[in-house]
Amino acid sequence: MHERALRLLRDAEEIEQVAIMARSTPSGTLRIAAPLPIGIHLIAPALPAFRKRYPDVTVDLRLSDQIVDIVEEGIDVAVRIGELADSQLLSRRLPPYRLCGFASPNYLAERGTPMHPNDLVGHDVVNLRYQSTGQSYRWPFRIGDREVEIVPAAGIMADASEALVTSIAAGGGIGILATFIAAPNVARGVLVPILSDFAVERNNITALWHESRRANPAVRAFLTLLQEISLEHPRYTSSTT
Repeated sequence: MHERALRLLRDAEEIEQVAIMARSTPSGTLRIAAPLPIGIHLIAPALPAFRKRYPDVTVDLRLSDQIVDIVEEGIDVAVRIGELADSQLLSRRLPPYRLCGFASPNYLAERGTPMHPNDLVGHDVVNLRYQSTGQSYRWPFRIGDREVEIVPAAGIMADASEALVTSIAAGGGIGILATFIAAPNVARGVLVPILSDFAVERNNITALWHESRRANPAVRAFLTLLQEISLEHPRYTSSTT
């Protein structure tokens, strides 16, 4: 009976501590792991405003295309792209985004604008190579009621999103990018969306965190931030080309 009473007391104290932590102001170090494109184009631009709102939080952003062990490496929140294997981690999907073709205005002026995925034959192509597998990225297109994938012959291969964007913007050829990556460059006029009528939508960016971080105020604040980050950009149409 005495041991049972002690256990109940410990449980009550733990519940009270969780409640106190949930109400407290975010502080301390927040360790975030993310792939390069997500970290560079979504998370990093939002961090100054996040720290202005929560100045007692120090952010440690770790970018890699390799999947990290959240528990072993002490990561508070990991953001991943792609379908997830079964996991005991808590998770939350981010809003969907679109994948579209892009090229530089100079390239299109010189080589012409493809109007259908079949027209890519004969064009220069810049493509992504996955760091984790070494495989080339398969380009998805929505044609009618079907989604098809192609792997065009690429004159330039890059294993980082930034190299992909800069090569396309410099006139290296046509590439496929997420609209949230391309949008700033489209706004500056260095990239032009193409094959927009065949763009596909993906809903495969997920935030993951361990049960032990559930009540951490900094984690809760960052998860709220992720929901506030907009992945929606203009639904580029053929008229923009």
